[in-house]
Amino acid sequence: MDVRLPRLGEGADSGTVASLLVKAGDTVVKDQPILELESEKAVATIPSPEAGTVSALHVKEGDTIKVGQVILTLGGGAAGTAPVPAPSKIIDVSVGDEEEERPAGMAPPAPPPEGWDGAEPEPERLPEGIPPPAAPTVRRVARELGIDISRVRGSERGGRIVMADLRRYIQRLQQQSAGTRAAAPSAPAPKPAPVSIDFSKWGPVEKTKLTNLRTLISAKMSESWSTVPHVTQFDEADITGILEMKKRHDPAYEKKGGKLTLTAFALKAVAGVLQKHPMFNASIDLAAGELVQKRYYHVGIAVDTEQGLIVPVLRDVDKKPMLQLAAELNSLAERTRARKVGLEELQGASFTISNQGGIGSGHFTPIVNVPEVAILGMGRGVLKPVVRGGKAANRLMLPLSLSYDHRLLDGANAARFMVDLVAAFEGFDEAQLTQGM
Repeated sequence: MDVRLPRLGEGADSGTVASLLVKAGDTVVKDQPILELESEKAVATIPSPEAGTVSALHVKEGDTIKVGQVILTLGGGAAGTAPVPAPSKIIDVSVGDEEEERPAGMAPPAPPPEGWDGAEPEPERLPEGIPPPAAPTVRRVARELGIDISRVRGSERGGRIVMADLRRYIQRLQQQSAGTRAAAPSAPAPKPAPVSIDFSKWGPVEKTKLTNLRTLISAKMSESWSTVPHVTQFDEADITGILEMKKRHDPAYEKKGGKLTLTAFALKAVAGVLQKHPMFNASIDLAAGELVQKRYYHVGIAVDTEQGLIVPVLRDVDKKPMLQLAAELNSLAERTRARKVGLEELQGASFTISNQGGIGSGHFTPIVNVPEVAILGMGRGVLKPVVRGGKAANRLMLPLSLSYDHRLLDGANAARFMVDLVAAFEGFDEAQLTQGM
């Protein structure tokens, strides 16, 4: 039997082979890991669906593979192995670089007439619940533009819809509306394709292929920066008291398997301030024209790894005592650096914290992690003379940087949020450290 890449989860249709765990000739048992796949920012282990002997490998480390692609071939299954059940779905990979599914036994839609230019009547609807064949990127563009993709006629084999079909459909809608209203303004010209520069003309160079993770980070940051009008609010918080509390409670936490860090204090402080300022815990749904205010407080924690920045998510930070938060934070950070977090642990954040204090530096401008609307940056605490009660005293001051989405939040909102956040740091209730002990 051919072992194919299974579905990876919502929105994940491909990945890069990080490591192969078997070789030709190896005997495997059912559910034995056969490869590690880097998808999004997670590394997942893919198990064997059956027992047998690996007769052929069809991928190698570094390959980018898609759902449904053959990974390896198994032969000589162990005695008593159940036969592989007949597939309930047919994978159509005959056209394009993406895969779609349709129920078994259903014939593909008839191909469009030769020379069809998109101006003919719309196609017949498929049975309810059966989407027309189209790549996920095409579906996403149609969804963002508010287009019912089932009304678009596909020009590829089997009625598959490609981006050119979507463009023709939009042009036809524009032509139909031209007689009743002024033509819509033309779309902005597409960005020019990147141009490769020969840097070797000026001296020796070394080239390495961008990793899948770095490519994903690049795409995500570009999307956030081009979509969100960023503004960053700066301030400082006196954390002298927090560090004194940390010293007092470190031994008790270590005995319980926890480790108090400034990020753990920040999680508690942020959770309380988000409850006072719920707009910072919201998202904008442009497709529906709605503001989504979340009633949960899941905070993403930016973790620096050898491969690049990864943001796992700590859930329900408002409900957990400090000891549990500290233990979960340490475990999550360690597993993230080892690339052992699952894809589900990288999704669902409503706010993000990026703490660079362990490295150094001060204020910086973190980029909002879309679809969130705000992110908090923390720098390294610096001992400074501060006037308190008319007297100067040396205090440890923490640089804080709050970047936010100006489409939803205004400067006054950010100023109020920052004032309350500074107060939460400087007035941290020590009783919270003994809860759950």
